[in-house]
Amino acid sequence: MKRFLSGDEAFAEGVRLARPQVVSAYPITPQTVVVERLSEMVEDGSLAAEYVHVESEHSALSCAIGAAATGARTFTATSSQGLLYMAECLTYASGGRFPIVMMNANRATALPWNIYGDQRDSLSLLDHGWIQVYAQDNQEALDLALMAYAVAEDPAVRTPVMVNLDGFALTHTYETVDVPAPEEADAFLPPYDGAGNRFDFEHPVNIGFSAGSEYDRYFKYWEHRDMLEAAPAAVERAEARFAEVFGRRYPGMVEAYRTDDADVVLVTLGSIAGLARAVVDELRAAGERAGLLRIRYLRPMPAAAVVQAVRGARAVGVLEKDVSFGAEGTVFTNVNSALQQAGAGVPTYNFIGGLGGDDISEAQMKGMFRVLQEAAGGKTDVACVSFLGIDSPADAVAEGRR
Repeated sequence: MKRFLSGDEAFAEGVRLARPQVVSAYPITPQTVVVERLSEMVEDGSLAAEYVHVESEHSALSCAIGAAATGARTFTATSSQGLLYMAECLTYASGGRFPIVMMNANRATALPWNIYGDQRDSLSLLDHGWIQVYAQDNQEALDLALMAYAVAEDPAVRTPVMVNLDGFALTHTYETVDVPAPEEADAFLPPYDGAGNRFDFEHPVNIGFSAGSEYDRYFKYWEHRDMLEAAPAAVERAEARFAEVFGRRYPGMVEAYRTDDADVVLVTLGSIAGLARAVVDELRAAGERAGLLRIRYLRPMPAAAVVQAVRGARAVGVLEKDVSFGAEGTVFTNVNSALQQAGAGVPTYNFIGGLGGDDISEAQMKGMFRVLQEAAGGKTDVACVSFLGIDSPADAVAEGRR
């Protein structure tokens, strides 16, 4: 069924179709609409779930952990400071291997106080053991609500998944979305029974235990191994099954767009990839060999896929709505590490923009590609890390000063 939905509403529809048994909710802008819609679905009977309105984001994830420990399929959602407030619980969920799905509406973190969208909240928590995926549009948001459960609950993975939607750019923007029928969703996503990792009086297991130094390293290694090795295969299986049931196909951990013969490639994630794709098409029409690499899953880090996608490029740029203060952009760090480990000697540039919801213009996007084209031609008198609207050579190109 075609419906005109915001990103928040589309994701709520996806959650409804996934049939979670427990929804723990605490509202925070711009996530609030998700839990509002889910409360309405529970009230009208279209979602058979326990809806728990808790007193804080910390409690929301704590509740989800407790419910998951009983074998229930659980959901929660948050944003920005709320996600940071959950930080203590994030490692309990991942270390306990509880397959919780959480939607995060990407939003700037304080101070200054700002409710608009950048990605500093989720990117600051990459090391907390959650699979992280970034949606580009509202259809992908809905579909990821279903696929996230398939990946999280895969017996080889058993790891929580955080689905990230750009605040306001997706959460409050309306698009036509195909909402599957419940029977289709049921065919794709079977009920979850939590076997082997839940409270069970007949087959008791130890949950939430302590481990000394001689054993702790094994649990951390297994957590790392299963995310790095098992999760990509689970994503591939889930997407293949999704295409079989719904007819929509997704590209896996990354989406490489016109990169096969590209001289320059811009790497990014989230909704800004739509503008980047349009600029790539325009540059291609003018005879310039530009490409786009959209990272969909940043955890596990798809290092091999990144290297493969940019293998022929002579310059690579990373555009992100984030900065690791005193260093560089977090996505840039991850991409550079992948390229260095592969021995790729390509020049790389980090464009930081969109902080606090700041606009990234088409002219700036074209400026980034021009900077990369100059670097591919041997010109290297630009800073490795620059801020759009402040000190970026992309602005100089956009304003005709370069």
